[in-house]
Amino acid sequence: MDWDKLRVFHAVAEAGSFTHAGETLNLSQSAVSRQISALEESLHTPLFHRHARGLMLTEQGDLLHRTARDMAARLSMTTARIRESRDRPQGRLLVTATVGFGSVWLTPRLNDFLKRYPEIDISLLLVDTELDLSMREADVAIRMAPPRQPDLVKLHLMKMRYRIVASPSYLNEHPAPKTPEQLDDHRIVVFGDDAAPPVEGLDWLLEVGTKAGKKRRPALRVNSTYGIFRAVQSGLGIAAIPDYLARDGRGLVRVLSELEAPTQDAYFVYPEELRNSMRIKVFRDFLVDRINAEGIKEPI
Repeated sequence: MDWDKLRVFHAVAEAGSFTHAGETLNLSQSAVSRQISALEESLHTPLFHRHARGLMLTEQGDLLHRTARDMAARLSMTTARIRESRDRPQGRLLVTATVGFGSVWLTPRLNDFLKRYPEIDISLLLVDTELDLSMREADVAIRMAPPRQPDLVKLHLMKMRYRIVASPSYLNEHPAPKTPEQLDDHRIVVFGDDAAPPVEGLDWLLEVGTKAGKKRRPALRVNSTYGIFRAVQSGLGIAAIPDYLARDGRGLVRVLSELEAPTQDAYFVYPEELRNSMRIKVFRDFLVDRINAEGIKEPI
């Protein structure tokens, strides 16, 4: 199979149109169309359904697209590894992290990293869902749960303690609880079971200090740690948030500080193929150094 035509096919399948693929490849729309027609003729099968709203892959086209996407990902990885054979780490580094950790803790510290390694080009994807590292949706992930995908390298970054906090405005209207039982009289913000928490036990404030088998009714359920953080900042109620958020909470007040809170593990994850990547090594070392220096992790 002609690799040039396959490369054009991959671009069209990703873009969904000849025009957008041509812009990516720096080719005219007619040149892209001719390449696709020639590929379809060589395979004796149509690869796209053509309609007014754009292009849609046929069943055969979808099969070829999966193979072409895998080839493109491996070629990109090989190119990156070849470029990193020099002494100084450089190139694109696509990092994914949760919205809370990425927005509040990671992003403000990237300036120091980029000053140290100016030839690394970081793209940061902040999502609370798990991206597919094996398909190169990201090079590196910082996750709050062990990876489920096979063939991934994981490093335990830290064990985070949760802190119970509220805003000054909320506590002005609702005196801070002195015992866990007094949480019955407060508005509680949690992940909640129906919001699919990433790890078990994130709604523990609904149970602590209650009789066995009973749960408090939350004032709000949010399917994002960062969303919970922002709700507490607004004065909506009391919540348990990770220590890194509590420290950067801009005036949030800790309550029930003597209460033993659960912990959550954070992991640094990347594909096995990138084990020797200098970009990943220096980024990993930077994170570990900053976490140790700031003392935000619990002993393992």
